[in-house]
Amino acid sequence: MNILAIGAHFDDVELGCGGTIARHVLKGERVHIYVATHSGYTSQTKLTIRNKRIAYEEGKRAARILGVELICGNIETLRLEFTEELNSELLKLIEEKKIDLIYTHWIGDIHHDHASLAKATLHAGRHVKRLLMYRSNWYHSNIDFRANFYVDITNVWKIKEKAIMAHKSEYNRIGKRWLQFFKNEAENAGQRIGVGLAEAFELVKWIE
Repeated sequence: MNILAIGAHFDDVELGCGGTIARHVLKGERVHIYVATHSGYTSQTKLTIRNKRIAYEEGKRAARILGVELICGNIETLRLEFTEELNSELLKLIEEKKIDLIYTHWIGDIHHDHASLAKATLHAGRHVKRLLMYRSNWYHSNIDFRANFYVDITNVWKIKEKAIMAHKSEYNRIGKRWLQFFKNEAENAGQRIGVGLAEAFELVKWIE
């Protein structure tokens, strides 16, 4: 199976579905991660919050930990839009890699980059047989994330954790609560399905 995990920024995929990706790799399936932006950004006062070179190096390190191919876009962070150019780039990638399964951002995410990329994925991936949406932040939305598909990641949590920790600049900025939030989410999802830890998704389609 050929799998594509799509994220707006370096670390989104690791946070949202890193455990599920690790499971696919351990089963010998081919996994590609596409990151749309260079992920560097500054504050309103032009203070560098995340250096794009460091973000890229951390992204490569996380990809090596997960054992996947990393494919990088170069869209400006916080400037990602639903455009024909982005749609075409995703469609070309889907066709070249013969993708069978896509993981992408949740369409209801209030982060502009996340929601725009989710919309582009739904458009470009309309002929892919399996498509799931994940959450990769703790922002509130005016609609609910309808978790209806779960993956047991109990045995691969350490891989996911190590991949998240590869993004040292973000971890140093946010602190332990960053990792703890997603560990709590995995515990809660696991409790719903009777396992130790799980990742939850909103299913768009699944064709056998």
